[in-house]
Amino acid sequence: MTPPREIAEAFLIAGDRLGPMEGRLVWHDDTESTNTIALALAEHGGDEGSVVAADRQTAGRGRRGRTWASPPGAGVYASVVLRPSLRAAPLLTMAAGVALAEGIAAASGLQCDLKWPNDVYARDRKVAGILAEGTAGSVVVGFGINVRPAVMPPDVAARATSIGGELGRDVDRGLVLVECLAALWQRYQDVEARREREVLAAWRARAGRTMGRLIQWHGPDGVERGTMAGVDEEGALLMDNGARVVRIVAGEVEWL
Repeated sequence: MTPPREIAEAFLIAGDRLGPMEGRLVWHDDTESTNTIALALAEHGGDEGSVVAADRQTAGRGRRGRTWASPPGAGVYASVVLRPSLRAAPLLTMAAGVALAEGIAAASGLQCDLKWPNDVYARDRKVAGILAEGTAGSVVVGFGINVRPAVMPPDVAARATSIGGELGRDVDRGLVLVECLAALWQRYQDVEARREREVLAAWRARAGRTMGRLIQWHGPDGVERGTMAGVDEEGALLMDNGARVVRIVAGEVEWL
């Protein structure tokens, strides 16, 4: 389908800043999940850099089986097919979090914070989220960004915000999408070129508000509590429980 004018024009202007994503936009007015379509593309040999985006998702997915509210015309809902090396793959979601924060700032001026592993916040309310899923040697990086205020389910409205809501003005969705894609391409290149320290430094710079925060981790041995003590060189979350520093690479983390 033909994308809306604001999306199409933004892609034309962005040009080669998008790397292999240039000219590879697949647009849907309405779909269940952009990740589902992108995963199918990857499985059938779709090009790296293929971008699937939609005006509305009816079954948008978040991490750990959660849903992502995707009202029409209000957000950016997109998924990108990438083929990272085995060495680069572990830091890809953190690189994507950095990229979204940088893209939002470039497109709108809104400065956002990051929470491990890759959630994007403004004033402790969620602006964007990322879901990375692997298949057939590829990783699909999907993201949803709340661009404009919209009616959300009550449980979501209590903890979410939008770029436009924070700034008090309308924001160009096309510009947000292409700036985030351009930043994603740059940060993806960073992890592939062994510039992981640059990515981690950028992530830490935007995660300062979470340092020392009380967290609860649902790990393999039960629930543990401690304070956020940073991330290591491989992107694992470090939690100080008073007796030792626990290295967290998976499991549910709650910010208290």
